[in-house]
Amino acid sequence: MNNLELINDFEKIIPNYVPSKESIELLENIKLALLIAPSSTGRNTIINELVKEDSFQFIVTDTTRLPRINNGIEETDGIEYWFKTEEEFLSGLKAGKYLEAEIIHSQQVSGISIRELVRAHEHGKIAITDIDIGGVESVIKYKKDATIIMLLPPSFDEWLRRLMGRGEMPEIEIIRRLNTALKIFKAGLEKDYFSYVINVNSLISAKEIDRLSSVNHLDSTDSKIAKELIKQLILDTKEYLSKK
Repeated sequence: MNNLELINDFEKIIPNYVPSKESIELLENIKLALLIAPSSTGRNTIINELVKEDSFQFIVTDTTRLPRINNGIEETDGIEYWFKTEEEFLSGLKAGKYLEAEIIHSQQVSGISIRELVRAHEHGKIAITDIDIGGVESVIKYKKDATIIMLLPPSFDEWLRRLMGRGEMPEIEIIRRLNTALKIFKAGLEKDYFSYVINVNSLISAKEIDRLSSVNHLDSTDSKIAKELIKQLILDTKEYLSKK
């Protein structure tokens, strides 16, 4: 994958990015649920379950990368992503038309457009999508009532089994995903805006996320259990990486 041609422009605008006044006003009445999770914790499966229900609508993220071929089929504009040129994305940022945006591996820019959130609201649904750790802080600044859910595997061994079950993956990619997960786990212990769902069963987890999107809280007992699990996941992940 090629590096961004306009990376200097993106690096100037994204760290200090602020949505337009109009965009911030539009956000006020929109219901938004965001899932953050390590790779292979079942995030996409759960989102697919939720959008089957009448109350959720999946938010299609904008990205500057080109469509990929998955299982012989090219990704479709408006389904997996809205594929934008760098110039189009940069123009949208300058106009304040995104909730958040991130540079990913210096190769692409992705972000949640206000346009997509408004579309879900007009359909009377809760907007839902996944998000990387870097985008959460930006969302919280302008959408304090967003439901931010951290999805967790039930154990390190089960998580690793799911990760390895995705097919052959270079060891360097596994290591990268585990290191990214450590950043997510660290945020899960340090930040107070997360609700937590331990994904033992995707259907049960989907129902719990549905509930959380309505009440926007977890009781303290569940939070304590989740944080103890996170501490153990950090220890097990670091031990695994130390042997690589």
